[in-house]
Amino acid sequence: MARRGHVFAVVAFVCYALLAAASTTVEAFAASGWSKGTATFYGGSDASGTMAGVAFRRVPCRRRGGVRFTVAGRDYFELVLVTNVAAAGSVRSMEVRGSRRGAGWMAMSRNWGANWQSLAYLDGQGLSFRVTATDGQTIVFAGVVPPSWRFGQTFASTQQFM
Repeated sequence: MARRGHVFAVVAFVCYALLAAASTTVEAFAASGWSKGTATFYGGSDASGTMAGVAFRRVPCRRRGGVRFTVAGRDYFELVLVTNVAAAGSVRSMEVRGSRRGAGWMAMSRNWGANWQSLAYLDGQGLSFRVTATDGQTIVFAGVVPPSWRFGQTFASTQQFM
């Protein structure tokens, strides 16, 4: 019976020591100012997640060289990454047209990020793109991709958004 009491006393002491250490750690954490800094970053002392008083201004993006198009995908779809876009810096809409006779402009959909996709069979055709930047400026990149293109290649145009 004495052993049980001794074990209970040791367990109780260890639990008390752990709780005391935890409360000291919490107090040290709160006193360090880190928790307040984090709360302020995420929206003030209440940590509500809102950031008030942030001001920003869009500035035009300047780039050297023309807009670049990287063609990826498979035979049944084209995934086109658009890079080096100046001015607004991002693309609002994009259309593609193959070089075969009678081919019209086909809208592309945004896949993710700056990747645009077309679910058309355009293998063996030269490709032209009509790109509209987020500031509304539209440029036609006629014949920027030659008919001999292969998936994974990048093609640079001589045109750029201003």
